[in-house]
This record gives sequence, C-alpha cells and structure tokens, in this order.
Amino acid sequence: MAQLGDNQYGKSRVRLSRITRQGDRHHFQEWNVRVLLQGDFVESFTKADNSKILPTDTMKNTVYSLARDSRAATIEEFAIELGDYLLQNNAQVTSATVEISERAWRPMTVTDKPELHTYKLDGPELQTALATRAKGGTWSVTSGIDSLTILKTTNSGFEGFVKDKLTTLKPVGDRIFGTSATATWQFASPQPQYEVVREQVVSALMREFAGHDSKSVQHTLFDMAKAALAAAPDVARITLAMPNLHHLLADLRPFGQDNPNHIFVPIDEPHGYIEATIER
Repeated sequence: MAQLGDNQYGKSRVRLSRITRQGDRHHFQEWNVRVLLQGDFVESFTKADNSKILPTDTMKNTVYSLARDSRAATIEEFAIELGDYLLQNNAQVTSATVEISERAWRPMTVTDKPELHTYKLDGPELQTALATRAKGGTWSVTSGIDSLTILKTTNSGFEGFVKDKLTTLKPVGDRIFGTSATATWQFASPQPQYEVVREQVVSALMREFAGHDSKSVQHTLFDMAKAALAAAPDVARITLAMPNLHHLLADLRPFGQDNPNHIFVPIDEPHGYIEATIER
C-alpha cells in the first residue's frame, strides 16, 4: 500500500527587476525568487482534490504585487515579507520557504564618479538568501554568496600530501589558485543588519584570500572563514565550498621551449572540491 510522505510545492525562477528612486539616484536590483509551501495538501495528491491548492501562478503574482509596495532593502527582508504574507493568508499552509538570489549589479564609475542610474554587472556571483518559517514559529534565515570567482597567481602551493602507487601529482610550491566559492552563513542575532553583515563577510573573505600564504585549499578555506567570523560578530557559523579550478602547466618541451610558470591550460573538470563549516 502506498502512502504520501514529505511533500511541498511552489513557484520557481520568478524573475524580478526593481528600480528604487531616491531623488536623482536610482537603485537597481535583479532578483530570482523561489517559493515552496508545505501544508494540508495530501488530498491534492491522493484524491485529485485541488480545493486547498494555491495556484503557483498566484504565487508568481504575489511576488510582483508585494514587491510593488515593499520597503524591503535586502533579499532577506523581502523573503521574510513574502513568506509572512503567504502564511497569514493561507490557513492550509503550515510552513513557507523563500529562496532569493540577486545579481551583482553595481553603479558604473565614469570620470571617478559613480553614475546615478547606469549599472555594470560586477561578475558571475549571486547574493543569496534562504528564509524558512513554520506557522507560529520564528524565521530561520541563511544568507550567502554563490559563484564568488577569485584567483591568485602566487602564494599558493600543495606539498607533503599522501602518495601511493596511483599518485601522479607532483608537489608544487608556487601555483595558480582559482576557485568559484559558495559561502552561506547563519546568524547569532535575531535581527541582524543583513546588508552590513554581507559586506563584512564578503570583504573579509576576499581580503584573506588575497593575503593568504596558501598551503592547500583546506588551509585557505579555514582561514577565510575564521576571518569572516572575526569581521562579522552577528554571524554564528559559516559554510564554505571551494572547488579547486585548476590551471595546469602546459608542456612546451615538444616545441623545444621551456615554461617557467608562464603558460597554463585552465580546466574546470574534473576539479577538487573542499567544503567545511566553521563555527564560533
């Protein structure tokens, strides 16, 4: 006999651009929203009864309608606002999860001055937020950054590792270290300043990566996370995932040329993958 287990449903990839006008200055944001609901939906699965199903198209419209009048300055604040609305207006819903990513649009700088309403996309990274609450409970919020693509051309090596009969990797004291990092962090404070904390965390991560004398990805990951905790008192723990995006020294010997760490072949598959959570 079959029975229904855990289930949820919602709307994904709801894309939204927003302009907030503050005098002559325009503040531009581009978001991608996902909403997931849990609740009394058993009979929609088992008896084809849709009487308690809020259409996902309505969820999409709710995102746009709430954004119209929202004063939320951050994706975390809007995620909470959207989730609260869905919980308050749907008795059959027992918990809501809202996930939002934001592209890294920044004001363009022209003749040493930031433009008032012209933007440039900084890079592939996305700001992220995940907010979850059960009805009657409190919000659990996780902030983060995805695809933070950074690289250093020196002060990175990998030596002293385990060698067995299948090891072909050669120890190296100076190499390229590239990664596309994902970081997520949880808060120690119930009402953090999300934008301030994000700036503290990301700045600390990049500053530590740049100045770190790396003996391995693990070594750098831990010190980056430690620096983020020191810079952001409102963060309780941080999780970092750092794939090691390799740049392999090209073999120019068949052409009668040497290669003193000058020409490399970038590869992204296969790659090393290192992940850890660092807590206070």
